[in-house]
Amino acid sequence: MKTAELKYTIIKTKSQYDDYCKQLEVLVTQDITNDLQDEIDLVSLLIEKYDENNNTFQESEPISLLRSFMSDHHLKPQDMTIILGISKGYVSDILNYKKGLSKDVIRKLANYFKVRQEAFNRPHKLIFPANTHLRNSNVMNNPKDEYMDTDLVTRTFQKPIM
Repeated sequence: MKTAELKYTIIKTKSQYDDYCKQLEVLVTQDITNDLQDEIDLVSLLIEKYDENNNTFQESEPISLLRSFMSDHHLKPQDMTIILGISKGYVSDILNYKKGLSKDVIRKLANYFKVRQEAFNRPHKLIFPANTHLRNSNVMNNPKDEYMDTDLVTRTFQKPIM
């Protein structure tokens, strides 16, 4: 009895994974028919299973991953404003670690790059500029006691003597 050769099998190697990813990119650019959609679903499932088993995103920090995807897809921050439906300033803040990713942005990124939301829904450190709470530039870099009226503080917070 002859056995039919399978077009797709369980992904076992990184090179097979890369081949399937390339194949998926080709498939999604074609006119979608029912048979083609089934093939896309199967390849996507095999890729997702490999990702789960091999923790391909486990060590990736979300913003580094986003920058990598942007590079791979030849996207600029301006393109991300259209894809995500957010302002240029917000995209800049995200890419410069000043703001985190909202749930909506995570969903849109995962959908656009065809990855699980968990890839972007990871904790990462944000960078906060120093002294943003101070508006008066005269006091930005001065020690506290140089600009504080200690007599006023003492008078205001002293308990009355009874």
